[in-house]
Amino acid sequence: MELRTTVGIETRKAAPSELAQQMIQRTSKGYSGPAILMLEDGTVFYGRSCGAPGTATGEVCFNTSLEGYFEVLTDPSYAGQIVTMTYPQIGNYGIDPDDVQSAYPGSAARGASTPALRGMVVHDMCAAPSNWRSSISVPAYLRQQGIVAIEGVDTRALVRHLRDHGAQKGIISTEAFALAELSLLLDAAPSLVGDNLVRTVSCTAPHPYTAADLPAGRAFASVPAPAQPRYRVVAYDCGIKRGILEGLVRAGCDLTVVPWDTPAEDVLAAEPDGVFLSNGPGDPDAVEETYTQVERLIGRVPLFGICLGHQMICLACGAEMEKLKFGHRGGNQPVMNLISRRVEITAQNHGFGLVFPSLGALVPELSGGVAEHPVDGDLRFWVERGIAPVVDNGRFGRIRLTHVNLNDGTAEGIQLLDQPAFSVQYHPEAAPGPTDAHYLFTAFTRLMDGESGYLDIDIAKDRLSGWSFASE
Repeated sequence: MELRTTVGIETRKAAPSELAQQMIQRTSKGYSGPAILMLEDGTVFYGRSCGAPGTATGEVCFNTSLEGYFEVLTDPSYAGQIVTMTYPQIGNYGIDPDDVQSAYPGSAARGASTPALRGMVVHDMCAAPSNWRSSISVPAYLRQQGIVAIEGVDTRALVRHLRDHGAQKGIISTEAFALAELSLLLDAAPSLVGDNLVRTVSCTAPHPYTAADLPAGRAFASVPAPAQPRYRVVAYDCGIKRGILEGLVRAGCDLTVVPWDTPAEDVLAAEPDGVFLSNGPGDPDAVEETYTQVERLIGRVPLFGICLGHQMICLACGAEMEKLKFGHRGGNQPVMNLISRRVEITAQNHGFGLVFPSLGALVPELSGGVAEHPVDGDLRFWVERGIAPVVDNGRFGRIRLTHVNLNDGTAEGIQLLDQPAFSVQYHPEAAPGPTDAHYLFTAFTRLMDGESGYLDIDIAKDRLSGWSFASE
């Protein structure tokens, strides 16, 4: 039995004892050699390799989802990041390629549907999955895609550290174990702030997406059937997820997906009924080519933005963005809908957020008589009072705060009252995650139909629309 632990004192320090290696080697997991994770502040975690060999740098973040690890792996919004999964065992139900979330169509430089994240951190990686849909294990997929990953890490300690000290750059390696060398490599790695990662995950040419592109392998779980296409929609691809494209198609949209920097004039020349602005990775302030186009589109065509798309609408309105301490990532984020007064459990993945007061001064008569923004910036102030406040924006008129994160009081959605546009910070398509926010696709179609109360939707009824039950 060959044990790969004999190179250098640093490697021997990182590797478990030979007895431990022999015990692991005799299990279904097998032994794949030592790995190390080092954070920018010098914190070090030792573990075992559970992906491809190599070295990877990126911003270390964490996702709190209990399932959906493959959708997380293939979400283009994770470009530039090393993702820590907080659930203790990852990979137990394997992977079905039909669940891939990267909608990238492929190019000479990058293959179709390839993951965009830099690395993965887990406590325990399952190498022998059990699921009738699984065709490959997560470790095999990671090796196939060249993604460096580490297991055996105390992810509870890592997440608590990130929550206390904030998200930061990190490095995973199965090759280098000397801390001085790792520190030098980490210093040379780019920061997420100021880096335009959208250009690395967007399509390079326009292409359609129709009901024919829906994955046949998931037809067993797809209820109801897609609506007949009624709306011509142009979707800006800033790193769009396949599940979002599917949600738009199922709502009756005939989609043309365009690159992130497509000029507004080209979009308007197609005479669409609406424009969708997708999710995407990284610092929104670095994606100027998109939000300057959005500024030209507002007021000329109905707009719906999610995640980065929400930030693009906000920046087009002259708002400021802030880097959140550790972001929102997971399928269990509670959001208060200030219009319906219903709480939505949402799927999220972002590290930047809107500074709501930067959109303008409050309109007291439309904000419960309140004339000043909360001093501490905590928007749960409005949740407690049952008010959806409105500000006077210097560019596009009145803008209403529609959604607030109940964990930290940050902005989660806005609605332009004098222009046909709205946006949310979270993902409505449940890939992975809950279906509470599915109604937003319906709201977009109602906006394109010209309905003034397009957001006034019974969330529960919308979730069940099109379903049939034996008792009916």
